[in-house]
Amino acid sequence: MSRPIYLDHHATTPIDPAVLEAMMPYLTDKFGNAASRTHRYGWEAEEAVHTAREQVAALIGARPEDIIFTSGATESDNMVLKGIAWSYRAKGNHIITTTIEHKAVLDSCKALEKDGFQVTYVPVDAMGLVDPEAIRQAITPQTILISVMYANSEIGTIAPLAAIGAMAREHGVWFHSDAVQGVGKIACNVDALQVDLMSISGHKLYGPKGVGALYIRKTRPKRIRLQPLMDGGGHERGFRSGTLNVPGIVGFGKACELSQELWPEESVRLRGLRQRLYTGLTERLEDIYLNGHPEQRLPGNLNMSFAYVQGESLLMSLKDIVALSAGSACSSGSTEPSYVLRAIGVDDTLASASIRFGLGRGTTAEEIDTVIHAVVGKAERLRALAPTGDFQP
Repeated sequence: MSRPIYLDHHATTPIDPAVLEAMMPYLTDKFGNAASRTHRYGWEAEEAVHTAREQVAALIGARPEDIIFTSGATESDNMVLKGIAWSYRAKGNHIITTTIEHKAVLDSCKALEKDGFQVTYVPVDAMGLVDPEAIRQAITPQTILISVMYANSEIGTIAPLAAIGAMAREHGVWFHSDAVQGVGKIACNVDALQVDLMSISGHKLYGPKGVGALYIRKTRPKRIRLQPLMDGGGHERGFRSGTLNVPGIVGFGKACELSQELWPEESVRLRGLRQRLYTGLTERLEDIYLNGHPEQRLPGNLNMSFAYVQGESLLMSLKDIVALSAGSACSSGSTEPSYVLRAIGVDDTLASASIRFGLGRGTTAEEIDTVIHAVVGKAERLRALAPTGDFQP
């Protein structure tokens, strides 16, 4: 049986062959520990990590010394939220974020609230955009951190980070962004976006799983302090102790290098394919609705609600043809309607009838046409089977 077409690139991406090729020597003969400073094996590993640090930094317009390697964006988010909170508690105990953040941010905030911190969850509009002025109004003398994701993994909406970053600097508040979905897909420069801290994940840009990075601006004008989550050998400038995942870091670096080269042209191609998919669905099916901003969104993201259809039924009917999801893979196992769709005002019925299409580097026009045909056919069949009046929009 042939494998289904893969359109779940927001959940994860396949490793690029060039990334795997770069990793292989560090899984075999170049197996040294990057912290071993007395022999060739360690030197090789250390040099490979240094090269990867340069590659990651180049993709986001940062300095290599501002990059800390982690196990992924979930760890990076936790490092920022908890590290800033505990380091600056004497200055203030207030954090600002939005209602549609990644669960690593939201759950970290919930944990901090139990320890006495105050968190303001700023709402977004019907397209998933946060108003920078609403962020400004939430700032108090006790505010120590603002955390706003670059692009939402479910609805693809891109946040106005530069405006928020300028505001954060004006008030002397640290600004963090979970930029996992944006890095390597759209323009991302830490200076232009005016962020102080940024979380990145390797497996979202055709690198390996289990590796990510945290960008920490060294000066602005003073050094950022982060209380580490783990104690140990003081690796990664003391921010993140633990033996470095050299093969993963090498692959992550190569993935960043490739993304820097490919994203400008790739983003144009994906926008074209996304429009092809949207037009093909909306011309053949009535009562389907776009979720997220119509233009200010990730090139490969399309999130649609299909009225009169149960989303889970539609997904299961398509599982042998195309790999899709109802929303974020980060809320694993949840059967509740998406909290992101609820936050933008989609009612539970339509939220439960929503599908996220995540296009990627390997997606072709022929695959999009196949998906259009399959989705239309399955949706029409399920609607015909549904009792009259069910699943109203």
